[in-house]
Amino acid sequence: MPEPAGRGSAARLPGLQDAGERLAALRRAADTPPGRLRLAGAALVALVLLFGGTAAWQADRRAGATDRVVGHSQPLSRDAAEIYRSLADADTTAAGGFLLAGDEPAELRKRYEDDLATAGELLTRAAARTAANSEAQQRIDDLSRQLPQYAGLVETARADNRLGLPLGGAYLRYASGLMQNTMLPSAQQLVAAESGQLDEDFDAAGAMPVAALLLGLAALAALGGYQVLLFRRTNRVFNPGLVAASAAVLAAVLWLAVGGAVASASLTAGRTGGAEPLRVLGQARTEALQARAAENLNLVARGASDGYGKRWQTVTGSLGGAPTPGGGRAGGGTLDRAAALAPAGEAEHRLDEARKQFAQWDSRHDAAAASDRAGDYEAALRATVAVASDTTTEAAWAAMDRQLAAAGTAEQDRFGAKTSGVAGGYEALAAGAAVLAVLAAAGVVRGIGRRLAEYR
Repeated sequence: MPEPAGRGSAARLPGLQDAGERLAALRRAADTPPGRLRLAGAALVALVLLFGGTAAWQADRRAGATDRVVGHSQPLSRDAAEIYRSLADADTTAAGGFLLAGDEPAELRKRYEDDLATAGELLTRAAARTAANSEAQQRIDDLSRQLPQYAGLVETARADNRLGLPLGGAYLRYASGLMQNTMLPSAQQLVAAESGQLDEDFDAAGAMPVAALLLGLAALAALGGYQVLLFRRTNRVFNPGLVAASAAVLAAVLWLAVGGAVASASLTAGRTGGAEPLRVLGQARTEALQARAAENLNLVARGASDGYGKRWQTVTGSLGGAPTPGGGRAGGGTLDRAAALAPAGEAEHRLDEARKQFAQWDSRHDAAAASDRAGDYEAALRATVAVASDTTTEAAWAAMDRQLAAAGTAEQDRFGAKTSGVAGGYEALAAGAAVLAVLAAAGVVRGIGRRLAEYR
């Protein structure tokens, strides 16, 4: 007779039978008090180690984000602002040198060349540190291509001017148009892109490790709950191993929460007391450069265009506030915002001085503009760019720019002081959380092991 199908199938699959028997044996063992202890111990160990691993991972990620803020994002953001400033200053200096023609001092020419060299060097450095196909990289490529075009136009303008050809002014205005309408907007987009990346890295570095803290609280609750359960079953108040594990987890949670709060506070101080003031201060410097370029180019145009006068009014309105009927400014501009954000001390003092110099510049500009409107071009020129004079608009603007540069140095130093050591603090958090989690797991194993020993 043929063998029944069911028995033949079972005979052909002995491995399945063995696996089923082992599973049944495990279930029977788990239903015993020692088995339940082992399962509970394994679950507690897994939860504690999961907490420790998550805490170490999140702290390490924040350490990496802090390193990016200090060593990558903030320097790139600063370099982008310096690229903008160098380009704007080159345009301003080129116009000033053009107005002086044969009287152009060597230091003014050198300043223009240094601006172009600085912009080129920073563009090369930024290209090497910026992700390919990013918006920032596109702006860098555009500026790298346009910079030699601008320099060529300026050299043509200077050559024609030395020959007394009126075409030189047209070339300079065309060069300035390339700078103001194409290059500086690209540079501003580069600044915005790098500033956005800096903000993202700041947010990532300063975020609290919420997942790790929640897992730590869950581990504390599980350890406490199981100790209550053991007390009800055994009438023993303490299990030394589980008490030690609870203490280790509690210490890790506090270590993570307090350390994370301290690190986040340091980053916030660096952001509000360094990075953000630097950003507004950079905007003030570039607006001052734009206004100075408009002032010079208005004289280069010799009345051929009123666009530069309007640009002066627009930019200085943003920088110092709208003009008031009785003279002076209403305030509330970029200079005032930079002063309000500046930390007390050196930066605050420098910005107060810068605002005084702006008022001086504004007053002298009005006098020079009045001479120009009255038809006295030479008087307007002497009041604007006269060599070796400390009563010109050039002198007031240069004094203001020096104060702004000094304020920037002070704010950069503050940023470095506030953020130094934060990444190392996060690394210590990661190591401490991992060690305490391992100690907690060892405590669970010891505590459960002592209970298991009672069944032998």
